[in-house]
Amino acid sequence: MKIGKVIVMVVAVVVLTALGYGLASWFLGKPDQNAKGATQLEQTLAQLSSDTAATDGEYAIGDRLSGNADKGSKKATVFDPAFPELQWDNLMPADWDPMAAFRGLNIAELQDNDPKAQEALEKMRKAWNDAPVNTAYTGKKVRIPGFAIPIEQSEKGVDELLLVPYFGACIHTPPPPANQIIHVKLSEPQPAVGAMQAYWVWGELTASKFSSELGDAAYLLSATGIQPYED
Repeated sequence: MKIGKVIVMVVAVVVLTALGYGLASWFLGKPDQNAKGATQLEQTLAQLSSDTAATDGEYAIGDRLSGNADKGSKKATVFDPAFPELQWDNLMPADWDPMAAFRGLNIAELQDNDPKAQEALEKMRKAWNDAPVNTAYTGKKVRIPGFAIPIEQSEKGVDELLLVPYFGACIHTPPPPANQIIHVKLSEPQPAVGAMQAYWVWGELTASKFSSELGDAAYLLSATGIQPYED
């Protein structure tokens, strides 16, 4: 899946720059478990670290939420059909390559201070901050599960947040591409939204650039509803 490759590239940023954002992602922490079906690039990245992914209770760095579509035999939560579930992968245009900056590089041979690595990372960061949106979903009513990062809070609670597709994004690891971060404006403040808590959020999705110290978002979700995510 494309988002899986994005997570791998986030890991590459951590490994190549040694910026201390936390330990390696779920893939690098579990190379044996994920070896089956891995691309050559993913296998190479998996060899760069043997650190175990940090955990924080229920989720580990890199964990993603399955949503209703992958519940299997479990009873799925019933939502308003006016807000169909949106997959994170679909927020990236099919012809956009998040790994373009690393094409042609032998990552296994790069060192932290290698000018080629630094050049590729700078190119990747710019490309990710300017990541294009999928216009097919702008102006649509959608519902999506993700991890919350509060950014605006009033006396009544959290008014705005960033929603990201995997645990640890923007906090334990560098931020994902802008088209994998959603700026959420809540219709009503929520009194207790903690960093990296899992939520379902639904509302109208539009293309709107939002920059913060935690990361740049390419989408805005004007939320009419939010509720904790439950497996």
